[in-house]
Amino acid sequence: MENSESRMADREPIKITVFQAYLFWENVEKNLQNLALRLSGLKEKTDLIILPEMFNTGFTMNVEKCAETMNGPTMHWMYEHAKKYNCVVAGTLIVEEDGKYFNRFVWMSADGSFVHYDKRHLFGLGGEDKAFTPGNSRIVLELKGWRVCPMICYDLRFPVWSRNLNESYDLLVYTACWPDKRSAHWRALIPARAIENQAYVIGVNRVGYDGNEIYYSGGSMCISPTGDVVYYKPEDEDLYTFTLNPAELVKAREQLPFLKDADQFTL
Repeated sequence: MENSESRMADREPIKITVFQAYLFWENVEKNLQNLALRLSGLKEKTDLIILPEMFNTGFTMNVEKCAETMNGPTMHWMYEHAKKYNCVVAGTLIVEEDGKYFNRFVWMSADGSFVHYDKRHLFGLGGEDKAFTPGNSRIVLELKGWRVCPMICYDLRFPVWSRNLNESYDLLVYTACWPDKRSAHWRALIPARAIENQAYVIGVNRVGYDGNEIYYSGGSMCISPTGDVVYYKPEDEDLYTFTLNPAELVKAREQLPFLKDADQFTL
């Protein structure tokens, strides 16, 4: 296993922008316009912009109306803004592929290349399991030497799926549409994932009401490997940039080397 110290030289400080956005129900054009307008207010260079789950439509099961292909307008918008800000733009959208629908996380780079992760745990309480096909593989991406593992909303409740076995990642990212009525769970589970996996964890949620009159109170946050709050924002739409320092990650793992004692298992 490659240890944290041997990788430290590969990591650089990384600037991350979270966008806790208000989303317009099933209105791709209006959402992309609003997101573009707000992003134009960025005042500093960033390496990664993270958007909420289904940032172009809101969390809808109306897949026939809202699905796009991997060559659709939202993918083009993501590329346009990744190129404009010379960074990665990440978030999820509904994608139709071979007659199936996926809640797909897209990691779009400034050069137009992209990688995707399909949500594994589909939210049965909201009928997501009836409308979508689950993904079956986890991915780990790299940015400025940091290994980043993307997850989507309901995945947060399943710690085995997100377990940081063999220090496979440094940063765990959850994009979400997590309702206010279960916000206490959100506030408890994200710090738990950070502490148990000795990684930074970022959760990006939305705000406002959706078309089903479900209220989302935000609560987007970044938690350090030791459980400290780097960023937390309830209620309001927010565009915020912060820096993560690799030395703090390495220090946490060296002082408390819990991961080496983790159970070895695979799904």
